[in-house]
Amino acid sequence: MTNDAEELVRPRPDSGDADIYDEDGNVRGDFLALVGAAIADRDTIFLRLHVARLHESEIGDLLESLQPDQRLALVRLLGDEFDMTALTEVDETIRREIVDQLPNEQIAAAIGELDSDDAVYILEDLDTEDREEILAQLPFTERVRLRRALDYPESSAGRRMQTEFVAVPPFWTVGQTIDYMRDEEDLPYSFSQIFVIDPTFKLLGAVDLDKILRTKRQTKVEAIMRETNHPIPAEMDQEEAAQLFEQYDLLSAAVVDENDRLVGVLTIDDVVDVIHEEADEDIKRLGGVGDEELSDNVFSTVRSRFLWLVINLGTALLSASVIGLFDESIEKMIALAVLMPIVASMGGNAGTQTMTVTVRALATGDIDIYNAGRIVRREAGVGVANGALFSVIMGVIAATWFHDYQLGFVIGAAMIINLFAAALAGILLPLLLHKVGADPAIASSVFVTTVTDCTGFFAFLGIATWWFGI
Repeated sequence: MTNDAEELVRPRPDSGDADIYDEDGNVRGDFLALVGAAIADRDTIFLRLHVARLHESEIGDLLESLQPDQRLALVRLLGDEFDMTALTEVDETIRREIVDQLPNEQIAAAIGELDSDDAVYILEDLDTEDREEILAQLPFTERVRLRRALDYPESSAGRRMQTEFVAVPPFWTVGQTIDYMRDEEDLPYSFSQIFVIDPTFKLLGAVDLDKILRTKRQTKVEAIMRETNHPIPAEMDQEEAAQLFEQYDLLSAAVVDENDRLVGVLTIDDVVDVIHEEADEDIKRLGGVGDEELSDNVFSTVRSRFLWLVINLGTALLSASVIGLFDESIEKMIALAVLMPIVASMGGNAGTQTMTVTVRALATGDIDIYNAGRIVRREAGVGVANGALFSVIMGVIAATWFHDYQLGFVIGAAMIINLFAAALAGILLPLLLHKVGADPAIASSVFVTTVTDCTGFFAFLGIATWWFGI
């Protein structure tokens, strides 16, 4: 059967922008099957009608749902109609997998059509040689802009900014500004404010578009401009920049260099991506899984997790050595071996709760030198209160289980000590790691677990040895 015949019988969605998701938010299986069949048949008409018209985020989800060999085939079949912005919506492994197989000429042609922040997002993953070859094929002005953004540190505001913006001198009138925006072709696709600069590009202020539209044409821009809301240094960490957006409800903000010259603009859509990435990164680091992606292969995933599992093994051996100090007591009273994991487990869970809240508060800047003491006291109080409550509960359970009320007192006392220690470790260790410049999201979990395990075992077995004289 020919492709033309298949074209007549293949079912199609109703339109090019049909909903591709099922009720669970996943790409529909029937749509995936149609796209897979179209790729196998090299049916470019179907792909251009029903894939090329999708939103960039939908194309990104589709790429992540396809098989690895289908992804590159889809990009090649769509050719110039493939929206390269979709590569900013997939994880790094898939993006590199696709870009590494495309000719630099095709990438350069697509990069030239992207906003500068999206272009930098793709270029920063490339090898230096390929990146320079692609940049060399771009117009001079665009090449300079992208190189300047790439020169800023990774995860900085300078890497995230758009280098396309609207800037006018203060002596222009509103009428001149409006005419400029109507006539100039090389302007950003969308923007919400106009920046005011001097001849050296030093930032003087900004004017919102609604202010421009409601002011008479003969009024000068300097008469209606305001001081720029919290200009962001290009070297500032992207997470700190996102916190400024959250604190001051910004939609966009000027990005300036060390001389206060305007070099770009950071917009809310970029900040939303930053917040998502930083939250995702913190969650992964708390679990000790590094920067792995779901699309990584087995080798990459093992390499990402192995180091922290080795560290966990070391801390487990340390906890085991504490138990070894009381081996005679455990031999004489088997109930201790049954109950001691409960004490350690409760401490570990309580410490993780406190640690999670602390790490997140540090990431959002909610803990500082002024309120740290109060929060430490609060967590210590929570630890004592929870310890007292669970000491009663576990004491009754142990006494009933082993018909020994003294054992209930022992485990109750150990529970209070360990939950108090867990609360302190859960907040003080992340604060200490943050103070010395380490990332508390990476290291806190291992240390907090070690403290709670060792404290729990030592407290329970030590009190039992003393109380029962064994």
